[in-house]
Amino acid sequence: MGIEGLSHLGAKTEYKDDYAPEVLEAFENKHQGNDYWVTFNCPEFTSLCPITGQPDFATIHINYIPDVKMVESKSLKLYMFSFRNHGAFHEDCVNIIMKDLVNLMNPKYIEVVGIFTPRGGISIYPFCNYGRPGTKYEMAAKERLLKHNPQQIYR
Repeated sequence: MGIEGLSHLGAKTEYKDDYAPEVLEAFENKHQGNDYWVTFNCPEFTSLCPITGQPDFATIHINYIPDVKMVESKSLKLYMFSFRNHGAFHEDCVNIIMKDLVNLMNPKYIEVVGIFTPRGGISIYPFCNYGRPGTKYEMAAKERLLKHNPQQIYR
């Protein structure tokens, strides 16, 4: 599993009309013996309110500690764009993103945070995380979730 299996990188970009987890692609982590963070910042995320159909805008932060596989960034961009016409609540979006990335990569640890712009005078900052069960990362995920304080981090 190297970069030869990647279909989006270097190809003409095709944007999906709705939620498309099938566009996600992974490649082999060349530093599997190391624990290190990979961070993606997606400042132009949009989705639709499933009730009103109005657009919601957010910055999505994805932080993970890879194991064998890593997500390819262009495929992640196409995946994130696929939410543009998808109706889902803010909390659903971050959980769906996290679960799809866990299914793709099986990372040691991952967290996804949504910093949604205010609508009706209220901002919503959903946070979800995952640590591989039976490992120190599972305990780290529980601890990080319980100590999560968005007021300190996302002002």
